[in-house]
Amino acid sequence: MSANPFKPSPGSSPPELIGRQRHLDDVRDAIADGPGAPGRTTLFTGPRGVGKTVMLNEVEAVFDRAGWLHLSETATPGLAGRILRGAARLLSAEEPPAKGRITGVRLPGGAGIELQRPAPEPADLRETVEHLSDLLGRRDSGLLLTVDEIHAGQVPELRELAVLSQHLVRDDREFALCMAGLPYAISSLLNDDVLTFLRRADRHVLGALDLQDVEDAFVETFADNGRTIDVDACRRAARATEGYPFLVQLIGHQIWRSTDADDIGAAAVDRAVAQSRTRLGELLHEPALRFLSDVDRQFLRAMAEDSGASRVGDVAERLGRDAQYVNTYRRRLIAAGVVEPAGRGRLEFAIPYLGDTLRGLDG
Repeated sequence: MSANPFKPSPGSSPPELIGRQRHLDDVRDAIADGPGAPGRTTLFTGPRGVGKTVMLNEVEAVFDRAGWLHLSETATPGLAGRILRGAARLLSAEEPPAKGRITGVRLPGGAGIELQRPAPEPADLRETVEHLSDLLGRRDSGLLLTVDEIHAGQVPELRELAVLSQHLVRDDREFALCMAGLPYAISSLLNDDVLTFLRRADRHVLGALDLQDVEDAFVETFADNGRTIDVDACRRAARATEGYPFLVQLIGHQIWRSTDADDIGAAAVDRAVAQSRTRLGELLHEPALRFLSDVDRQFLRAMAEDSGASRVGDVAERLGRDAQYVNTYRRRLIAAGVVEPAGRGRLEFAIPYLGDTLRGLDG
């Protein structure tokens, strides 16, 4: 049997990118439109598992095909230093080292040439990137920088990156910056006085996929790997994903593992969905809940008492709190990408089956 084609690992690119071409079209347009195009600075945001890192991978592929170079980073301590070292490596590959200067000749018995190379100047992020940009511009190329998992904890280094980006954009250089982060992280950064340039970035909020697109992707992926899936079973699998990209990969992966048959039926899909829901709690629900306050979790447990969308008024009554108090936590949880509006005065979970996990924890 061939290798499992589905990739439910964080950041792994799926066998087929579903429903995101519009976002990539904006990126392609930004390359063609030249310096100053809005898409040259892009933000991807959305809840955990919605495919933000995958989009960064796809953006890099788009720029690679256009002949650009790229640096991939994550917003962890030492970000600016790693960008500097990465740019320096690219620069050394583009430009041969400076030639030395002959300072003397030794005669026989100690024959040889004394060669003195110029001492390297202290590294500076802006100068290094600008020098690299100059060299790339001469061959109609440019530099893309992608930064994943941006968050408020790295504001000082992100400010340094912001200043660099602003100078490069102002000088009409062939440079692009693409970043990704959870909604609350993006919101915090947009309120920073130095990072105001991000407010003008192209912002893409990644949401649920169309279920017909998910069905088509399941059929195509299985067919490309020598297997077929029953129409009704495929529809059940697609509905179980709720259009959530990570769950598409997770359920597909479990379906592939659940049977050796070339023709996949409903029994295999049902087993895979049950297994996937358990794994989803471990992989996404628990990390999403880990960094929430006790009151945040109380709010979510109050929502979990409903089988569908929750009325904010009902949540307030269950918590024994007034509307102002509840709205504070409502806004916090929306910003965190854990819940989302579901019509006037209603909320629903942004991550599929989170309510089931919460009910299990309470049980």
